[in-house]
Amino acid sequence: MATTAGESLEKLEDMIVRAAESTAVHVRAAKEGIGTVIYGQDKVVEQALITVLCGGHALLVGLPGLAKTKLVDTMGTVLGLDARRIQFTPDLMPSDILGTEVLEESPGGKRNFRFIQGPVFAQLLMADEINRASPRTQSALLQAMQEHHVTVAGARHDLPHPFHVLATQNPLEQEGTYPLPEAQLDRFLMEIDVDYPDIDAERRILFHTTGAEETKPKPAMTAEDLMSAQRLVRRLPVGESVVETILALVRSARPGPDAGEFGKLIAWGPSPRASQSLMLAVRARALLDGRYAPSIDDVVALAEPVLKHRMALTFAARADGETIPAVVGKLKSRIG
Repeated sequence: MATTAGESLEKLEDMIVRAAESTAVHVRAAKEGIGTVIYGQDKVVEQALITVLCGGHALLVGLPGLAKTKLVDTMGTVLGLDARRIQFTPDLMPSDILGTEVLEESPGGKRNFRFIQGPVFAQLLMADEINRASPRTQSALLQAMQEHHVTVAGARHDLPHPFHVLATQNPLEQEGTYPLPEAQLDRFLMEIDVDYPDIDAERRILFHTTGAEETKPKPAMTAEDLMSAQRLVRRLPVGESVVETILALVRSARPGPDAGEFGKLIAWGPSPRASQSLMLAVRARALLDGRYAPSIDDVVALAEPVLKHRMALTFAARADGETIPAVVGKLKSRIG
């Protein structure tokens, strides 16, 4: 007897639910594993994990000493990824990131070029203090982040899978920093604020990091587990109300009629890439929470880290004391 379309759809939904249940166990174990080392930054850990589950890149912004670098290092261990670190400095060159070609001579006297891979050829790249490097060096990551390959001397070199950049950035008010260009900011799925821990978390930090033994993270997933989770995120169903909320929110963050009364505050807003990022992020948040479909609450929770680095306010708005988080908050308040 032929299988009906309804039965096929039901089987597909059952497969997605079973896969989601298994994946959710792995993902929650990874979150708990990171939490055994990183204290008092639950929201930061959640947003960083969501970014990786979406297959994207994250920009961690905060003052020195708030465990940004340690978080990325811990995530590499817990997720079972080949992780490398680049310390960005003003004298760093693009070839220090991508790699370079060297001239070699064979025993027979024949000369040829051999490509030596740079640290970008990793599954998890920690770009530490990315805004300390010059704009020329920052832009060396543009092609890698979007296309997952690099071009050196006209030759294409594919990056490993999965490939994620978790960059840390010091506040722009500090000396010796170069603002990231808008094109590169747009390639980060989220900008994650890392703030000071509360007093209870800081008390735990004191006891757990100044003793004779320090807690070490343990692997909870493999690269294959992570890629399976990333494929599953793209298969999770999204309700029409959530899709309409995403579209309305992103479009209202641009100058024009969709922004209504807030349009005069916005100089430029997010591209369709922001809608794509938010669509993936709400699915990943639902999976991390053990749910198999995102809700409007997920859109509200992730709107700020997805949108704020993709917007700029007008000079008049800044002069009046407006900030991007405040404007995003006003846009979120219009969601019914």
